[in-house]
Amino acid sequence: MTDVKRRIAITAAALAALVSVAGQAEAAQCGNTASGFENWKREFAAEAQGRVSASSLQALMGTSYSAPTIAADRGQHSFKLSLEQFMAKRGASTIVSQGRRMKAANAALFASIQQRYGVPAGPLIAIWGMETGFGKVRGNVNTLSAVATLAYDCRRSAYFTDQLYAALKLVDTGVLTPSTRGAAHGEVGHTQFLPKNILLYGTGGDLNNVSAAMASTANFLKGHGWQPGQGYAPGQPNFAALQGWNAASVYQQALSIMGRQIDGAE
Repeated sequence: MTDVKRRIAITAAALAALVSVAGQAEAAQCGNTASGFENWKREFAAEAQGRVSASSLQALMGTSYSAPTIAADRGQHSFKLSLEQFMAKRGASTIVSQGRRMKAANAALFASIQQRYGVPAGPLIAIWGMETGFGKVRGNVNTLSAVATLAYDCRRSAYFTDQLYAALKLVDTGVLTPSTRGAAHGEVGHTQFLPKNILLYGTGGDLNNVSAAMASTANFLKGHGWQPGQGYAPGQPNFAALQGWNAASVYQQALSIMGRQIDGAE
């Protein structure tokens, strides 16, 4: 390499490094307390221009730091329980008994969903019972504030930044509004869909409607590899789809057990 080429290469590398540093300096800075949230919103809104509309960014600027969201995020201790302890804490026997009644009362709905998506009633009803007690507990936290808080929070900032962009797009389309309320991590509806999952797997209806929520949940499982007619116990083909729903092993196993009991498979 000639001296001229070497100097050009060094200069190019230096410029690339400066661009990288500059990009990092411009990125919205995460934080672990409420004190930096307002400044983070301004930084994030500047970055997001051109990716989402001005009206959705205005909705973002109206959000507030959600202390209940942070408390919930730091308090997920039940996932460390044994399977037996976890199922007892979540009231698995009640979910199964009520779930069987739900299946009978909505037989036509679940039959049509299984025909379309290949997913039987059991796992859908188990998810429904586990997530919201069949719609009774859907949360009362402002959804946009919850997602923005977690995008700002350093613990899982990258993951929830994706969720925030999805939420802002849903505001643009009217699926979410600045006043939408749901669970502490930004989940909404009967089966608690995060914003990105609404974009990817929502079937178009209001997820606070049972039919839309069940169809969207079935579409989620299908999108995660659900194979019609195959089992969903650990080690069987469809267990991987349940793993896509929740990362906690005890949660996955509980859904499998309850779903099979609701379906009468065991």
